[in-house]
Amino acid sequence: MIDKHLELKRLRAYNQGFEQKLRSERTLLDLPEAYRERRTIPYGDLFADAMDAYWRAASIGREKGVDTSRFRLEHAENALQRALGRQVLRYESNMVFLATIVSGAPFMGLLGTVWGVMDAFSAVSVQQTASIQTLAPGVSAALLTTVAGLVVAIPSVFGYNFLFASTKRLITEIENFASSLADRIELESTSGGDR
Repeated sequence: MIDKHLELKRLRAYNQGFEQKLRSERTLLDLPEAYRERRTIPYGDLFADAMDAYWRAASIGREKGVDTSRFRLEHAENALQRALGRQVLRYESNMVFLATIVSGAPFMGLLGTVWGVMDAFSAVSVQQTASIQTLAPGVSAALLTTVAGLVVAIPSVFGYNFLFASTKRLITEIENFASSLADRIELESTSGGDR
C-alpha cells in the first residue's frame, strides 16, 4: 500500500510539472520533439500520442487530399482516448490485489476461529471432559487468528479507501487534462488555418 501511495504521489507531481510546462508554451503544435519523449509521465504520454497522431494525420491527409484541421483533430482525439485508457489502467494497477487483501483478511481470521473451536471440541471429545484446561488452548488459538485477521483487515480498509480515492482523483485530473489538451489542439489548429 505504501508503494502504491508513493507511486500515485510521484505520478501526480510529474503530471503537475508537465502541465505547468505546457501552459507556459505559446503553442503546442510547434513544440520541439523533446516534449514527445516524456512518455513515462502520464500527461506526457497523452501529449505525445495526440501530437504524433495529429502530425501523422496531417501527412496522410496531404497525400490523400483530405488535409483539414478536423481530420487531424479527430485522429488526435482518438489517440488521446487510447492513451487515457492506458493511463487509467496504470493508475488502477494492483488495486484488485489490495481489495482482495482487504476483503480476504477477515475471512482468514474467521477460518482460524472456526478451526480453533473445532480443535477445542476435538480435545473435549478425546478427553471426554469439558474442563477449562481442555477448551482454553483451542479457544485461545481461535481468538488469536481472529485478532490477526482484524489486525490486517482494519488498517487495510482505511489504506485501500484512501488509495481508491487518490486513484479516482488522478483519473479525473487526467481526463480533464485530456479534454483541455484536445481543446487547445483544436483552437490552435483552427486558428492557424490549415497548416
